[in-house]
Amino acid sequence: MMTQTATKNDQASSTEPSRFDHLKQSARGSIQQLLAFASLIVIIAVFSFLSPHFLTANNLISILTAATVTGILALGTTFVIITGGIDLSIGTGMILCGVMTGVFLTYWGWPIWLGVLAAIAFGALIGFINGINVSILGIPPFIATLGMMLIASGLSLVISGTRPIYFNDTPAFGDIMNLPIIPGTRFPLGVAFFIAAMVVAWFLLSKTVLGRYTFSIGSNEAATQLSGVNVRKWKVIIYTVSGLFVGLAGVLAASRLSSAQPTGGLGLELEAIAAVVIGGTSLAGGKGSIIGTVVGALIMAVLTNGLRIISVPQEWQSVAVGIVILAAVYVDMLRRRKAA
Repeated sequence: MMTQTATKNDQASSTEPSRFDHLKQSARGSIQQLLAFASLIVIIAVFSFLSPHFLTANNLISILTAATVTGILALGTTFVIITGGIDLSIGTGMILCGVMTGVFLTYWGWPIWLGVLAAIAFGALIGFINGINVSILGIPPFIATLGMMLIASGLSLVISGTRPIYFNDTPAFGDIMNLPIIPGTRFPLGVAFFIAAMVVAWFLLSKTVLGRYTFSIGSNEAATQLSGVNVRKWKVIIYTVSGLFVGLAGVLAASRLSSAQPTGGLGLELEAIAAVVIGGTSLAGGKGSIIGTVVGALIMAVLTNGLRIISVPQEWQSVAVGIVILAAVYVDMLRRRKAA
């Protein structure tokens, strides 16, 4: 009797700390999201005080429109960062997907729906190759995606002939991003795609086996492997899913301008990664949320828009964004030290 009682007490004492740790981690995640949201409100209040033109309907729509592309990139890379990885190719990969959209629609004359789906699939292909390089070949994520970043940048220039590709023969393509949802308003359809992508990303991360394995790999990859999970396969899947969001962002970026611009993209990956980290996702892996990422993307968009509204020069805008990125990484380091 005494032995059985002692065993039950030992089991209870062994499970209680794990439950407590889980609750503590959940509380920390909620607090981080609340802090990010509070920061967003403070930034909005500051710019509203500095300029009467900031808190207007048209400018708020401009902020949402600007947050759409970076936000969608951030949604996809959230999965990668939670696994403890990184993807530096999302910016130039997005540009390459936009160029391929131009190839499919303008050069090859495909229907809009087919060209859009093919461009999104091309983004998935980029992610799939990244996943193979990282998971199967064992190349460190930083190096693998840095190489893909340079490859995508070069291919964009080669395929387009270093010239923009205009969608003059398919003017309806511009409606994908710019068509007002409600006639007579400036609320664009692209923002609705952002919201839909957010819901899909939240569902995948929170309610599916993909999300469970994403967190598990980031928390303890070795233990996940020992539990029978094919970590290599799931890493490839995770990078491929991230590529789907890259493809969608490329389509929307090209639609917004009604042209595929082969240059640019560099720096967008840093803004997307900053949005993910600001939202509470740890660069060490194992922690993160889609809602936090969306808040982080809005913070980056509000900051850029607000600095432009108060006539801060472009070079100082870059300085401010760089400071925010450094601060976000430093805060993540502090979170990890406290967690340890």
